[in-house]
Amino acid sequence: MKRLFAGLVLLAVAFTAAFPDAAREYAARLLDPGEPQIRTDVRLYRHESGEIVNLSLEDYVTGVVAAEMPAHFPAEALKAQAVAARTYILKRLAAGGVLNNPHPGADACDDPRQGQGWLSREALRERWGTWDYYRHYYKIKRAVDATEGLVLTFEGRLIDPLYHASCGGATENSEDVWRFKVPYLRSVICPYCTDPYPGERKAFALERIDAALGTSLAATAVATGTGPGPEIEVLAYTSTGRPKLLSFNGREISATTVRDLLGLRSTNFAVALEGDRLVFETCGHGHGVGLCQYGARGLAEAGYSFEDILQHYYSGAKIEPF
Repeated sequence: MKRLFAGLVLLAVAFTAAFPDAAREYAARLLDPGEPQIRTDVRLYRHESGEIVNLSLEDYVTGVVAAEMPAHFPAEALKAQAVAARTYILKRLAAGGVLNNPHPGADACDDPRQGQGWLSREALRERWGTWDYYRHYYKIKRAVDATEGLVLTFEGRLIDPLYHASCGGATENSEDVWRFKVPYLRSVICPYCTDPYPGERKAFALERIDAALGTSLAATAVATGTGPGPEIEVLAYTSTGRPKLLSFNGREISATTVRDLLGLRSTNFAVALEGDRLVFETCGHGHGVGLCQYGARGLAEAGYSFEDILQHYYSGAKIEPF
């Protein structure tokens, strides 16, 4: 034991003599570890294969931008999307992962319903074809490379960079969609938003509504016969005029819940009873909070930079190196 200890001491002395800077740095970390280092590789769960693959941060961000934003969008819009996507995953890594992670051992997955979408180069080649693959992929990669290492922060912390496809003219305050007020997720006018899905109209049988929402509209319709029938009312609106809280025969349900359970494209809808069906006419696509992707396209086409775009949609946020 004494010989082993002596050997370790001699090894430490030799290391310090040969690499004095490294030794001092190591000693400093022991005395003051400071902030924990955040990993910048991403362990991604692939739903199709059921495997977890390890990606560099920038390869992951490239696959997210390719999955989440059309490749024909202007470069400045793609850059804005890249910064948002990078911020999203780094905030998740900084938090040490996700509570109740459905994919143990992974940091994220490729399903946009569980976070951000992601597509491999093979999947993109199949989607675009060989010729367009090279044109689109390297356009996206240039946008990612141009913003390498840049993230969004608010008061020194990474933000939750929420984004959606189309807001329909104005984004939403966070508390109008979810419970909490977030200072950088404020409603802003979106002057260049173009709805990629204009005027979607969905009609549902009352029995379908009851099954999804736990209401009793069909029974009311039968019981009343020629009477007033089921009562559907919007009880509260958001600051942009979207429904926030609705009543179905007295049962109060948030517009966000209605959207999720009925598979509507957004909460920017009008609802009306037509015979034995409930009809929703929807504008926009997504929850409406944070960056509007079609609005970002319009801003880029109007000559705004990716910095302008991000600071427009994320009020008070800063763009800085990670």
